[in-house]
Order: sequence, then C-alpha cells, then structure tokens
Amino acid sequence: MGQTPGQERMLGRTLGRYRILEQIGAGGMGVVYRARDERLERNVALKILPPGTLTDDSARHRFRKEALALSRLNHPSIATVHDFDTQEGIDFLVTELIPGVALDEKLMAGSLPEKEAIRIGMQLADGLEAAHCEGVIHRDLKPGNLRLTPEGRLKILDFGLAKTVDPASQVSVTDSVQEAGPAGTLPYMAPEQLKGERVDARSDLWATGVVLYEMATGQRPFQGKTSMALADQILHAPIAAPGAVQPRLSSRFAELILKCLERDAENRYQSAKELQVDLRRLTLPTATGTAVAATRKRARPKRVRSVAVLPFANLSRDPEQEYFADGMTEALICDLAKLRGLRITSRTSVMRYKGGTTPLPQIAEELNVDAVVEGSVLRAGQRVRITAQLIHAASDTHLWAENYERDLEDVLLVQSEIARTIAREIQVAVTPEEARRLSGARRVNPDAYEAYLKGRFHWYKLSREHLDTALAYFQLALEKDPGCALAYGGIAGVWGSRADCGFVPHREAIPKAKVAAQRAIELDDSLAEAHISLAIVRCHEWDWVGAEKEYQRAIELTPNSAEAHFFYTDVLISTRRFDEWKVHMERARELDPLNSFFQCFFGWHLLYLRRVDEAIAELRKTLNTEPNLPAAHLRLWGAFYQKQSYDQALAEAKTFFELLGDKETAETLARGYPQAGYTGAMRLAAETLAARSRLSYVSPTQVARLYAHAADKDQALLWLEKAHEEHVIAMVHLGVDLDWDFLHDDPRFQDLLRRVNLC
Repeated sequence: MGQTPGQERMLGRTLGRYRILEQIGAGGMGVVYRARDERLERNVALKILPPGTLTDDSARHRFRKEALALSRLNHPSIATVHDFDTQEGIDFLVTELIPGVALDEKLMAGSLPEKEAIRIGMQLADGLEAAHCEGVIHRDLKPGNLRLTPEGRLKILDFGLAKTVDPASQVSVTDSVQEAGPAGTLPYMAPEQLKGERVDARSDLWATGVVLYEMATGQRPFQGKTSMALADQILHAPIAAPGAVQPRLSSRFAELILKCLERDAENRYQSAKELQVDLRRLTLPTATGTAVAATRKRARPKRVRSVAVLPFANLSRDPEQEYFADGMTEALICDLAKLRGLRITSRTSVMRYKGGTTPLPQIAEELNVDAVVEGSVLRAGQRVRITAQLIHAASDTHLWAENYERDLEDVLLVQSEIARTIAREIQVAVTPEEARRLSGARRVNPDAYEAYLKGRFHWYKLSREHLDTALAYFQLALEKDPGCALAYGGIAGVWGSRADCGFVPHREAIPKAKVAAQRAIELDDSLAEAHISLAIVRCHEWDWVGAEKEYQRAIELTPNSAEAHFFYTDVLISTRRFDEWKVHMERARELDPLNSFFQCFFGWHLLYLRRVDEAIAELRKTLNTEPNLPAAHLRLWGAFYQKQSYDQALAEAKTFFELLGDKETAETLARGYPQAGYTGAMRLAAETLAARSRLSYVSPTQVARLYAHAADKDQALLWLEKAHEEHVIAMVHLGVDLDWDFLHDDPRFQDLLRRVNLC
C-alpha cells in the first residue's frame, strides 16, 4: 500500500502511549495504523484524520462523533473502542486490532455459500440491533466496513458517518454541523438517504439488504456506470430477483433480501431484531417459511386452536414506556379472548416470559398452546408503530406478520384489526356477535388512554403505594375524558383490591367499587372487567344470584377470561355446587396455567373440599415459585391445624404474619407457644390484634381465626359478627372453611349463615 510523505512521517511516532508501527488502511474518513500500546503491551488500531483535513472543523467534528458513537457500544460484532485523545492538534481514535479480512476482499472471489451469507447476516443484524438500541445509526454500511476474523466473527467498523439519535424519538442529538449532500457510500445508500430525507435504523437495514444481495449473488443489485445513473436506479429501477441472478438461492432467503430492499421504509423490516429473527429461522431445519414467505404463500402447518400473546417488546428502550408495551399486549389478549373458538392464555402466565429468551417450542409446551403472537411497540409522540407476527410454536414457523403505524387515538382499532386478522389466518369460527364486538373498538382520547394504561401498570403490582398511584392515574384519565369506561372499571378494581388486601375497611371500599363498576357498565356494557368487579361487589352484599349473573355476563362477553371463570368458582364452591365448580376451575387453570394466585386458591378450594393432603401439596407447589405469598402460608397454617400438626401450623402462622409485616403478632406467637402451647399462643395473638383494632383497622376474620384456633367459640363468633357487619369478602367461605367447623352446631353460627344467604 502506497503512502504519502505525510503518512510516512507518522511511522515510528508516538501519540499518547501508542507507538505507530505501520499503515493498514485509508479512506475518506481517516487513515488507520497498527500501533503498539506501550502501557498494556498490546497491538491496537489507531485512526487519525487524513492529511489535509487536520484543521477542518467539520471533519474533526465527524471524527469526534465517531468516537462518541463507538464509546456507547459494547457488542461482539462491533469494534471495541479503547481510547480517544488529542496530541499536538491531532485527534486520534484507538480501537481493538481485528485480524482477518474485510468482506469486500472476500467477495472478490464471487458469491458466498447461502449458509455462510446467512450466518454473517445474523451477526450483522445482531450488531446493528445493539447499535440502534443505543441510538446509533451507522449510515455507511458496506463490505469494506465489515471485517471477518479468522474464526468467522463479523466486526462492524468505521462509524465515522454515524448519526446519534434519541432511541425513543429518533430525533438527532449529535448533528450540529451542516453536511454537504447525503452522507454514505452511493451503492449502499437507502432511497431516503440519497434524497437527503430523514434517516433512521431502517436506512441501515436497506444497506444490510444490499450487502446480503452481494453476498448471495456476487454482484450488487444496482449496476449504474455513473453516479447519476446509479442514483436513478436506486430510486426507480426494478430490482433483479436474487434467485434469477443466483439460481441455487433458496426462495426464502431471496424474499428476505427483497424485504430489506423495499423502497418505502414502512415496508422494510422495522428493526434489526426482526431481521435477525427471520435470518435465524432460515437456519432451522423444520422452518417452512419466513414472515415474508408465509405471508405470501399462506403456509398452514397445523390446526391452531390455542394461542398465547407474548409480551410485546418496547422498542423505544425507554423503561418509562414499559407500561405502554404491556398495555398493548393486554389489549390484544382481551380482544382475542372474546373468541369462543380460540383458547387464549391469560396475561399473568405470559408476562412471565417478558424480556426472557425461552425458546418458542418450550413456551408452547409450558403454556400448552399451538401458536404464539410476538410483537413490538414503538411510541413516538402521538404516533404508534406496532409489529405483530403469528408463529406456529412447535415448528417455529411464521404464519402471518404485519406492521401498523397509526395515531395513538386509533390504537384500539389496530388491536381489533390484528385480532380479526389472526382469527381469519387460522380459520377460527367467529360468530356474528363476536364479529360485532371485535368491530366495536373505538377511538380513544390519547391523554386519557395513556393515563389509563399507566394506572393498569401500577394496579397489577398490588402494593398500597402502587394502588394509590393507579387510582390517581385512573382519576386523571377521567379528567381528560369523563366518559372513559375503562377508567371507571380501573377505579372499581382498585377499590376492590384495597379491600381484598386489607388496606382499607370493606365498608369504605365496596360502595366506591360499586359506584365505579356500575358507571363503567352504563358507559360500555361490553366491558367484561367491570362486570367482574360488580360481581365481587354482589358477593360482599351476600347476593349470590346477582354475583352469578355478572360472572356469567363476563364469561359471555369474554369466554377466555380466566379471571371471570376463577372468581366464579368462589361462588360455586361456597354454595356447594361442586360439579360446576370443577368445570370452571379447570377452565381457569387451563387459560392461566402459570398463575401462582390461581394455584394458591385452588389449594384453598381443595381444603374446602376436605382434600387436605392434596391441598398441602398444591400450596407447597405454589411456594416453590412464590415463596413469600402470604395467602399460601395462611392456608398451610389451617391445613396443618386440621391434621393436628401444631408445630408446623404455628410455623406457618408465624410466617404468614411476618410476610404481612406484622412482627408483633409473629413474635407473640413465637413467645406464647413454649409458655402456653398452641391454643395459648393463638389466644395471645388474638388479644394482640383485638387491642390493635381499637387504634387502626384490623380484618375481623383474622382475629376470629385466631380465636377459633384457640377453641374460643364466643370470641370467634363475636369477631365473625363484626366481619358480617363490615361485609368482609372472606365471609363468602363461611359455610365451607374448615376453621369454622367447630362452630357449625352453634345456633348463633347457623343464624349467621342464614344472614349471609348460605343456608
């Protein structure tokens, strides 16, 4: 390689702690030398600006920008930056020295085998995904900037033209120097880049498509002899099908390449992650098509009658936007759950896979589903981009994929459209009534809907603080849109949860839940969650007929609502309709197989059926995944008490109160047991809670339970009367709970059963 006199003068020179040994590359954006790091005794690559540009402020700005971009990245497919410094007016960038050959040298011999091209493409997409997640767009991808190590590892080099953007908004945060003309290398420039329009991550995916085309066919897709002719071809000329140039190329790989080279960026892959997934699927021996091929050929490997919607990826990479991605996941689940002919896994089970790497076939096996929906969401201001793809899980085969970009106010319309399309793709029978409900989605007030989604996000966390925050967001939604039925449904849910968790007295919470639930139904009778909330209110009112009516309405509206089936079982078991209980309990657990709450309360119900050993086994399984779940320890306490295993019963009672944060009661139990035995310890704990109830709220059923275990009928009945006065929801189990068995022959207890309509 020839060297200019200026370049020769650099040899042997030391910049910082780096001694320059030889020139190994040169281009418009810099000269690269092999250098020796004298401190760490290793060879590195040292890059400086070309001679004649050392005093060019614009060039120095771009050079510093490259250093800034590289410093943000840490990935096996991207050259690692070691240092950036200035000495004697010379800016220099130090990176790892990468052995091997540049991809353009490798392509001099012609096209690559398809498997090798796919392997390199996967690494390139992986590296780009890492860069794009940090807001770095390369803008000059080409074979000369891609290096292959002797081990076959791809390294992306030369970020000299990189653009740094805010990942959430795609707005530039580093460009401050006016560029003369579009940046990049002409044969690899995307149409929008060539026209000087805004570039984003999809511009890099166009360049990736050109590189893939070149690897697959041995030639570039555009062959213009002059710059003007080449630019015209990029903007207007038909692209020769890769399979026509290289007949041995598989149609799946060819279609993937062409999707990268869609002139309209909206029709390209929307993220490097999507491209990487489709490239990976080409390597699977059972795959029968990529998203593109499946969409065009409509491959249908097997009958699909059960689907899980996996948590949508938050492409903004802004943790503050997680609520939005979760909300979009839940909205699609709710729409699909309206279809009786399709089994949809509930939110609780699928959210366990959020951010994970579990293979799709394993997820399908764990959830017992035929197919999964994967998706991503990118929120930028008042615009939303949603990508969804339906995958046959066992074979990891795409059945359908589509991208949508809409205003935020249309987001529920998009979810409804996705649900209808999935139903059509897998040929599920949809009744006219279901079709009407799916088509009934409305536009939303963007500010109100955003507040509603934030409220749902906090509601699921169920702590006192998160429920307070959820209520504030639901109320904010109503300020933005007084007719928002979803917000009223959320408010009803918060007050119900506050009562159920013991944060506020039932007599305070339930009337507020009732008002909100009824208002939600007045505004939108098709809102299943509002009917569930109203059913729970009816249970507090001892109105079992009214509760059953609301649960059945919720199931009619949303046959796949695990919550509706599950909470309905509480009414059925408490009214001793055991055969119906079994049907709905099995359905709830089928729809939400990984829900620890459901598993725990299945253990409760087994106790009510006097299947004590089975209940203990189920509750212990729950604690294997949720060791700090108070409800599981509460019922283990009762189960061991029934078996007269008092040491174990006391240990579970103590753990239960510790998990509630009630150290005083837990210490009272521990202190009382050696002194007064099991019943004595229970009495001391009951007296402790009774005394506290004069100062702050204490659930009366907790005090009654302790007196029951102390074998004190009078006090147990006294506190159950208090629970009746407060309409505590636990009274729904009065007739089946084993803790009250010793009270059944007392006329006062029988009178209490009549007053709660359970006999």
